[in-house]
Amino acid sequence: MGDGEPRMAAGPFPSLDSDVLAEAMRTYRSALDRHRITIDRLNVYPVPDGDTGTNMALTLAAVCEELGRAGTGRADICRAISHGALMGARGNSGVIVSQLLRGLSATLAPSDDHPEAEPPVDAELFVRGLVAASEAADSAVMRPVEGTILSVARASAQAAEHALGTLANDDDAALATVLESARRAGQTALEATPQQLSVLADAGVVDAGAAGFLLLLDALLSAVDGRPLPDEVELPAEVAAVIAHGNAGDSLLGDRVDPVAEQRAELHSHLDPHNGDGHDAYDPSGTRYEVMFLLHAPDENIDRFKMAWDSLGDSIVMVGGDGLWNCHIHTDDIGPVIEAGIDVGRPHRIQITDLHEQVAELGAHEAHVGAGAHTGRSTATADRPQVQCAVVAVSPATGLDGLFTALGAQEIVTGGQTMNPSTAELLAAVTFAPSQQVVVLPNNSNIVPVARQVGAQTAKQVQVVPTMSVPAGLAALIGYDPDASADANAASMGDAADAVLAGEVTQAVRATSSPIGNVAAGEWIGLTSDGIAASGENPAIAAVRLLAHMLRPGHELLTMIEGAGADDAHTREVASWLAEHWPDVEVERHVGGQDHYPYLFGLE
Repeated sequence: MGDGEPRMAAGPFPSLDSDVLAEAMRTYRSALDRHRITIDRLNVYPVPDGDTGTNMALTLAAVCEELGRAGTGRADICRAISHGALMGARGNSGVIVSQLLRGLSATLAPSDDHPEAEPPVDAELFVRGLVAASEAADSAVMRPVEGTILSVARASAQAAEHALGTLANDDDAALATVLESARRAGQTALEATPQQLSVLADAGVVDAGAAGFLLLLDALLSAVDGRPLPDEVELPAEVAAVIAHGNAGDSLLGDRVDPVAEQRAELHSHLDPHNGDGHDAYDPSGTRYEVMFLLHAPDENIDRFKMAWDSLGDSIVMVGGDGLWNCHIHTDDIGPVIEAGIDVGRPHRIQITDLHEQVAELGAHEAHVGAGAHTGRSTATADRPQVQCAVVAVSPATGLDGLFTALGAQEIVTGGQTMNPSTAELLAAVTFAPSQQVVVLPNNSNIVPVARQVGAQTAKQVQVVPTMSVPAGLAALIGYDPDASADANAASMGDAADAVLAGEVTQAVRATSSPIGNVAAGEWIGLTSDGIAASGENPAIAAVRLLAHMLRPGHELLTMIEGAGADDAHTREVASWLAEHWPDVEVERHVGGQDHYPYLFGLE
């Protein structure tokens, strides 16, 4: 059995020691992985950003990764669960489950002062932990609503408390008994969620996050007494029938439900979407952007931060402690949201989602593009010096981030051919850039139109240099002067970018005809801005033929960026050809690590 795989318990155990607790987390991850698709299908709209099962599974993957580095003591295990859940939380379902796990582990953890004197995690202490978990999750949501993971967790904790009061002190099966009571009550509460939340009833589903939470109780029962995990997520027959043929929303949305309302309702079904009593139909005219980031800030600053955010949006969730907080909000005004974080601490790992754009993508049948394709990244820190003009660059790989940063870019946004960033993500980077004047380098033709929308949504002066490739973006930065205006930089950087001839090598995913003849699926091709210019049976042959097409007398510098699929032997073959046929051309090699394109070329 490999490391990290759940093992069958030899229980029932009267108490929950560190090994059993860690095993329960691994089993929970296994259960979420197994049933992820079913939980995802409980979403009430068919856009993948809010995939509840996927987000919960990714959150538990981070917990298990942290456990793999932790010691074996109970304090170490509890600390790993808490920290892994906070740092790895994905989406709102992940944020809520992280708070449940943090509340549970904080209660079960031994005292730092006297760890040896702490009692074992028996049924009584575990029930206190389950209650603390529910309370912690409730406290993280500014306007909670019934019929969600929050109400199901609360019902489970209350049932466990009641069961504990009926047990004898010496009952070795007490821990399993209270867990069974919690699980039964949770199932009843899950099946009642459509009666509490009309959006669930309209879609014919139960709350997805709550279904994922019940797998935690299944995992704990499995770790405590060895019972197998359920083969299927336990759902009412009518709900199982709805999701049997795919996403519940596929057959139910029709023309009667606004897709934006459905999207926002699913994304935050555990939050009160009405900012009121929680009974009215969801208002689709509300906030547009989802903002999430980690915030390093003193705990005493968080109340002030919450007050600032309360006036800026809704669906607000903040979880954490000890100086690190995972923060989420829906807003129409990204700038003040991020600035509020800067006022109290240091935000990082900023993620922005344009909810309206995602629904538009769905309407264009682009729902296959995952949430990760719309996640930007900001490297900003609050203490950077201001410049006259800052640069935001779009980068498809972490290896290229360093190149853009070394050449002067202050903000990096993840994006490329298969993962175009949204307007919101570019706007967030512009907002966080240390200047009132900003130049944006899209570095891909598909991203240029999106970048051009940013200027109308901010008070900052924004210029877009329409770089169509990564090599053009890198060359543009040669013309960058942080002390010049955005207008001046746009002119000089545009001239530098225009002087570059860009090429790239990739693999054809289907057969096609081209100016050089027919190309077979799987064949390697070389592309310029004019289209397919070369082909070959491996990346090196395609690269050499592409360079033979591109190179002309007078060219002086070739930038070669190796991607994740570059092979050392192929790279040596390309370098050898260049040395033989173009010895006067200087070659700069960089490792970019970009997917799908083993070689990018920029010729000056």
